Amino acid sequence: MQLLTLELEDDYLLVGIHSTEEDYRLAYLLNKHLKTKLIRFKHPLDFKDSNAEFPLFEYKDVNNFMNYYLINNKYSQLVNNQQEGLFEGNYSTIAYLIPEKKNVDFFLKIEGCNQQNFVNSVVDKLNNIQQIITSYSMEPNTLKSKDYLIF
Repeated sequence: MQLLTLELEDDYLLVGIHSTEEDYRLAYLLNKHLKTKLIRFKHPLDFKDSNAEFPLFEYKDVNNFMNYYLINNKYSQLVNNQQEGLFEGNYSTIAYLIPEKKNVDFFLKIEGCNQQNFVNSVVDKLNNIQQIITSYSMEPNTLKSKDYLIF
């Protein structure tokens, strides 16, 4: 008997963004420069095996049949340590949505478009925003944790 395998190709483009801005401020800047209308999604991305929540901004472009998602890659949590002595006090921990890309602050996921020249124009526009350190196109297939980007 022959074994058939099904390999699905990703139907989205991914852009990595480095910026020190807060997520709501970055969403505002993207709205201004990309002519989008990103709004905060009601529920953040969360996973059963973790208590981390990742803010998500969404824009559905119905005219071009495209969806834009701005996703924060980092979640910082303040932990209240009740121990006495040398290790007393509070400390913070950081969780990453895509752990192998710890240096990326945000991901811009664009569904419904597979044209490389489109993502190149988006990256050019993003790199012209003063508050963005750098941005670049990423290949989703190279990510080990790409399943976290499926929602």
